[in-house]
Amino acid sequence: MGRLNRFLTGKGSGAGQGLSRRGFLVTSLGAGVMFGFARQASANQIFPLDKSGPGDGAFEPTIWCSIAPDGEITVNIIRAEMGQHIGSALARIIADEMEADWEKVRINYVDTDPKWGLMVTGGSWSVWMTWDVFRQAGAATRTALVEEAARLLGTTPDKCTVSRSIVSAANGKQISFGDIVAQGHPSHSFTPEEMAKLPLKPASERRLIGNSELKKALDIPAKTTGEAIYGIDAKVEGMVYARPKMPPTRYGSKVRSVDDSEARKVKGYIRYLKIDDPSGVVQGWVVVLASSYAAAIRATDALKVDWIPGETAHVSERDIQDRGRELINHKEGGVYVFNDDGVDQAFSSAHTVMDKEYTCASVLHYQLEPTNALAFVKDGVYEIHAGNQWQSLILPTLAKALEVPESKVLLRSYLLGGGFGRRLNGDYMIPAALASKALGGKPVKLILTRSDDMVFDSFRSPSVQRVRMAFDASSKITAMDYQAAAGWPTGVMAEAFMSKGVNDVPYDQFAIAGADHWYEVGAFRVRALRNDLAEKTFRPGWLRSVSPGWTSWGVECFLDEVAHAQKKDPVQFRLELLTGAGRNKGEAPDAVGGALRQAAVLRRLAEKVGWGKQKLPKDTALGICTTAGQERGMPTWIACCAQVHVDRATGVVRCEKLTIVVDAGTVVDPDGARAQTEGAALWGLSMVLFENTEIVNGQPVDRNLNTYTPLRIADTPEMDIEFLPSTEKPMGLGEPGTTVVGPAIGNAIFNAVGVRLRHMPVRPADVLRGLQGS
Repeated sequence: MGRLNRFLTGKGSGAGQGLSRRGFLVTSLGAGVMFGFARQASANQIFPLDKSGPGDGAFEPTIWCSIAPDGEITVNIIRAEMGQHIGSALARIIADEMEADWEKVRINYVDTDPKWGLMVTGGSWSVWMTWDVFRQAGAATRTALVEEAARLLGTTPDKCTVSRSIVSAANGKQISFGDIVAQGHPSHSFTPEEMAKLPLKPASERRLIGNSELKKALDIPAKTTGEAIYGIDAKVEGMVYARPKMPPTRYGSKVRSVDDSEARKVKGYIRYLKIDDPSGVVQGWVVVLASSYAAAIRATDALKVDWIPGETAHVSERDIQDRGRELINHKEGGVYVFNDDGVDQAFSSAHTVMDKEYTCASVLHYQLEPTNALAFVKDGVYEIHAGNQWQSLILPTLAKALEVPESKVLLRSYLLGGGFGRRLNGDYMIPAALASKALGGKPVKLILTRSDDMVFDSFRSPSVQRVRMAFDASSKITAMDYQAAAGWPTGVMAEAFMSKGVNDVPYDQFAIAGADHWYEVGAFRVRALRNDLAEKTFRPGWLRSVSPGWTSWGVECFLDEVAHAQKKDPVQFRLELLTGAGRNKGEAPDAVGGALRQAAVLRRLAEKVGWGKQKLPKDTALGICTTAGQERGMPTWIACCAQVHVDRATGVVRCEKLTIVVDAGTVVDPDGARAQTEGAALWGLSMVLFENTEIVNGQPVDRNLNTYTPLRIADTPEMDIEFLPSTEKPMGLGEPGTTVVGPAIGNAIFNAVGVRLRHMPVRPADVLRGLQGS
């Protein structure tokens, strides 16, 4: 599974989901039905799909779960399911804490509602964000059930134990969770202070969390049988299909004229609509309506639209990279993430300085399921049916586009046929909603073709990094200066989520994270620069691992260059810098141990691959990389060794094996964790050797797999993944694997044939040029 569905899933943004300040109510709701509803185009999906809800008499101890009189336990999931089995992982947390019988647990992916708080799935945050909330919810549920069970059994809670949905009393009597709900009336309320004091199970008593023998993933059967419903499957009676005619530029295009004389010859063609978007997100669109999607495709191809293009109609990838260099070369501007005293002094007095530039190309999401949305009005509310990763982000934008209050927009959530960060941006819902509005609220199902989707993608921005390091006469590092320029996805789409740099100046952490590494490098400066030309040309997006997917290329390749220049072993050189001192010490609860844990995964990796001891064939070598995963505030310590062979005649680089060691804290779902790491690593491999696009005349030049060439199965290497045991808080796993593979391969290429390449992706022609120049 981990090697399919575009290397599983990922991009897998957000913030902590805290407990309500109003307190935490645990009480019986009497006759209750789950939030799902069984009907065509239902968004709530309950797995297994055998019932629509837990039935009458359900006990809903918290908003996160309910227990039916028959003992079935339903866990409400606000995260998007896109192949990563997140519902199964999160259900383990709450079920373990409440001592539930796993065979009776099922999951329910819910629709938007203010009560859920922040609904977002990205940044590998889902388990990390939900861990504390679900453990406390599970403890509250267990407490309430035991109290009522004790009453029913004629004893006291302290004389009861719980296991697999059964409460047992010291007097030998037992009662199941279902019978407690059916026979009793459990009720309890907790203040936030009481919630914080609820006893949580120690790691030694966990039965579901970390259990590698627990093979039942709650969402897989429905996907296997075809019962699972994705956004592209959503249908309602009377809907029409829509497809956009894409404008020549993402922004600023204006429709001059439309000729549908040829489109009218297509059977099923209804009409076209000019989309006027008050939110300004969708500009210059013409949407074709038809009675079938096949007709919509043909009629759109036949439609003739004359546009006045926007100002970026002739912008190229090279133009954007050059603008990045220009920004870096200016001393003014940008935002400092770190700006230690003494950086300039260290460089001015340095005995030697190393100064290198690293660049990365644009990368498309290319998820299996193209973007789509079904929109209509029901009972005065706009219902938008679509798979999405960040419902809380797109809701206010939809309200602005539709010119209605946010309370008049409801998102029905579906499974995603791939997300990878593309569906963090819900812009594809806007034209469907506006088309429905133009038809008086009638249902419109808009589907982008693969080509449309690639043009409209909010792809990963091309980037430029300049990395400098200063050394004294003894070759000791005295300072490091890292600067990077790229489009800022969070700045464009979620400005309120940006972090604060030096002097509280906002910056997009997802356009620089990874540069703020955990190495001790003396005085350290990190400057993030916003590439304005990139943002005028396209809508920069979050793509699996976001900035660490390219900042790690600069940081880790550079450190390798330094190690070789100093004739030091690259592993030992890194270990000497991972001191765990100062700001790299780490702190609870998310970074306990700091850089010393990163050093531990690197040591284990070196031991695992026999670093420095292997004898490999000619032009074959190992390369290493280690990172803190994605964000400094929630590090997943990871190290990778890539074994590659370089064909000197063709320049083709073949990755033969990837060995990865991970410390992600507590691993909730071992099988899912391994699959996620596999998928992320394969995406990293794809981006360094196989896939990228190029901006030509203001748009990505690629339109399909005939020219866009992600990793194929034949190029998949042997993989060896190991997780270090830990009882620390769980961190993310959807994306860290992406960050380490590219640099490991770049470093391995150098070790194999002596060619140092600083642009990603690495193509055979680049290798040949390097060989000719070496």
